[in-house]
Amino acid sequence: MAEPPVLYNINSSLADLMARMRTGVPGAHMGLVILLILLVAGFSLFIPNFASIGTLQSFMYQMPLLGLLSLAMMAPLITGGLNLAIIATTNQCALLMAFTMQSLIPPASGTGTAIAVIALALVAGLVLCLLIGFVTGLLIAYTGVHPILITLGTKSLIDGISIYLTRGMALSGIPDGFSRIGTTTMVGVPMIFLLLIVVAVIVSLILRRTAFGVACAMIGSNIEAARYSAIDTRRVLVGVYVMSSVICFFAALVMLATFNSASADYAQSYLLVTILAAVLGGVDPFGGFGTAGGLMLALAILQVISSGFNQFGLSNYLTVAIWGGILIFVAMVQTARPYLMGLLPTRFLGPK
Repeated sequence: MAEPPVLYNINSSLADLMARMRTGVPGAHMGLVILLILLVAGFSLFIPNFASIGTLQSFMYQMPLLGLLSLAMMAPLITGGLNLAIIATTNQCALLMAFTMQSLIPPASGTGTAIAVIALALVAGLVLCLLIGFVTGLLIAYTGVHPILITLGTKSLIDGISIYLTRGMALSGIPDGFSRIGTTTMVGVPMIFLLLIVVAVIVSLILRRTAFGVACAMIGSNIEAARYSAIDTRRVLVGVYVMSSVICFFAALVMLATFNSASADYAQSYLLVTILAAVLGGVDPFGGFGTAGGLMLALAILQVISSGFNQFGLSNYLTVAIWGGILIFVAMVQTARPYLMGLLPTRFLGPK
């Protein structure tokens, strides 16, 4: 007797999710666009040449690493989870690739040897990320332990191993051919920025246009309803953390090409900002919804704010404190949104 209401809720939830995924919440994205324009205009009043081609190019060099890490964070968030190991995974992957290149490329080697070793390093890094994501996903899916605890433990484990093996030292000796990835441009656009756009588009298509993406949203919205809908939730969760780790591989590639070295302590301060970018971009902190487009707009907003603060001479430590305050505020607004939307007249909400 209890089954019909459950099935009704499942169908209703699935219909709502599909509608949200098709629309992409354009109103929320428009709000982010307006905020971005206002911020650029505001900083331009006080900072000469802030709205210039040079500033835009600087943004395109600075955004790829944080953008890829934020995409790696977004996928687990949509399922109602969290991946605190993205920075550790990225650093470990970069260290392995740097060690492979440093060890196997002789000083006087030819171009062919260098290309072969670089290819081997990339394969090794990708396999490592796949392994980390697979093991993490298995632990989360089959033990029932909360993702925060699993990924925090994974982060500590990876960081400890990385620091022990490298003695806390950075690895350099990256071949020039690989380092050029960080400086090469196409029609004035950095290659690493184009890589970010390509990965963002692929992630968006996976999450919005595939059965896997619908399953991720269903799990984040109501995991019990997802199970009643014959979704293999364990398999999907493993896939989500594998996807997150694969994105970390691309982040490691960008990190290595940009810094020309690898270390266990790079980008540690980015973890907070990746969560902030995801939530500010419209990812539901409780799971169930999120778009790569909203995330990219949020990244642009945070990049503008960060650049403006730096040019005003604001301390980096104070900037981190501001990020924390913004995250708390945005999370509170996201949590209260259903209640606030219920207070608005129907004519302001648009079609359901």
